[in-house]
Amino acid sequence: MYNILAADGIAGEGIELLKKNFNVEVRDKLSAEELLEIIPNFDALIVRSASKVTAEVMDRAKNLKIIGRAGVGVDNIDVKAATERGIIVINSPDGNTIAATEHTFAMMLAVSRNIPQANKVMHEGGWDRKKFVGVQLHSKTLGVIGLGRIGAGVAKRAQSFEMKVIAYDPFVSAERAESLGVKIVELEELFKTADFITVHMPLTKKTENMISLEQMKMMKPTTRLINCARGGIINENDLATALQEKIIAGAAIDVFTSEPLTNSPFVNIPNLILTPHLGASTVEAQIGVSVDVAHGIISSLNGEPVATAVNMPHIPSHVLKKITPYLSLAERLGKTITALSKEPISNLEVKVNGKIAEDNPSLISTAVLKGILSDALDTHVNFVNANLLATDRGIKLSEISSRESADFSNTVTVTAGKNSVTGTLFGNEGRIVTINNFRVDIDPHARILICPHINKPGVIGEIGTLLASYKINISGMQVGKTDIGGTNLMVLTVDNPISDEVIEKMKNSDAIFDAILVAFDDAKE
Repeated sequence: MYNILAADGIAGEGIELLKKNFNVEVRDKLSAEELLEIIPNFDALIVRSASKVTAEVMDRAKNLKIIGRAGVGVDNIDVKAATERGIIVINSPDGNTIAATEHTFAMMLAVSRNIPQANKVMHEGGWDRKKFVGVQLHSKTLGVIGLGRIGAGVAKRAQSFEMKVIAYDPFVSAERAESLGVKIVELEELFKTADFITVHMPLTKKTENMISLEQMKMMKPTTRLINCARGGIINENDLATALQEKIIAGAAIDVFTSEPLTNSPFVNIPNLILTPHLGASTVEAQIGVSVDVAHGIISSLNGEPVATAVNMPHIPSHVLKKITPYLSLAERLGKTITALSKEPISNLEVKVNGKIAEDNPSLISTAVLKGILSDALDTHVNFVNANLLATDRGIKLSEISSRESADFSNTVTVTAGKNSVTGTLFGNEGRIVTINNFRVDIDPHARILICPHINKPGVIGEIGTLLASYKINISGMQVGKTDIGGTNLMVLTVDNPISDEVIEKMKNSDAIFDAILVAFDDAKE
């Protein structure tokens, strides 16, 4: 019988499920030294946020097969080390969905009716009704940024208050939004028209500081801003300024760039409501994540797949060695097709040609989905859940595989709408070899810039000069071949982040039809 260690105060409901199947030891307060000492005895470990599951812990854990995080974030677990050691890491992305949704609405109501401020005055013996006159939610426009599970839950509840709901989410189709009773709009329109704005996006290089003073100045002076998602999406210094200068009417914030909150610009701002990251802090949510993780551990130890795994499931070593470079390539092709697509992807075709088609081509398709979804969702997209998440997003996947391959030994081609991109390996290094039927040879190492343009003298020099003026180094360049005066394709491999300002200047050139930046690594853009 397997031995399970439950640390950090896991809710009893999950513990009881595990006890029906395994030997369970509960240690609510466990020091790092104690964990190192006892971990060799266990096959599975459940933690919340207190215990740090490091590579050193895993090296001691000779029998450890799975680590369960009773919650969403896995920052306290070295997932890379776990994957290298064949240890599955799972979390509970859905156990706190309702709690986070309801807390968002609690914050919206609190900021609209000045509830915390009025409560404070009452406890101090005061009575001032005029000072705390609020606004109704009824008939107001709610802007939801990110229409995942929590965002969709907030939208549903807002409709019961007879609010009009608009949303921004580049990975949700208009049809999916319509089924939720929500209208998809561009981000700038949302900022300009919403009375309340709530954020439900993951914190990525693209969403960090996505709401700064510039965006707040687009908002109406009566707008109220809520963030129960991730600290850092809203620029904290800019928000303090916007509130103090009455650029917007109020805000309610549950998450922060640094927690616990110290030396914050938010101190003593009367139209700002703060809570200490309470989004998942309900009795029911803690039970939910405990039960979810318990079920995952039971399934895993019984040899069944676990949909909430945050790292790659077991693959035979000989297959993994052969296919791994193609998985990395496929993920980058997914990111590229996403950048090329102007509309949310609804139909996706992944075609695998060559001998690689014999070695789990479906895993290559999953890697493509992982690339498409990884920057869009506030959850860990992995080789277990990518297909399910894609289905939730309305993406229909078509897979084609053939041992026949025309130009290269093995290729992966990804097509969405009118856009198509093909990749192959040169040795073990991935290369993009066609973009929309233009032949190229691109190393997708950090970021590439795709520029369809008129084939005439001076265009390449114009772009090179512009990038040089911003100290952006071009490390590689490919140009497709067309007739003079026709449409051509320039693809630049660049070493430095490129700002939106530079992209817009390129698009404003008469000779450039578009400028599409694809970032493959974790570099800040």
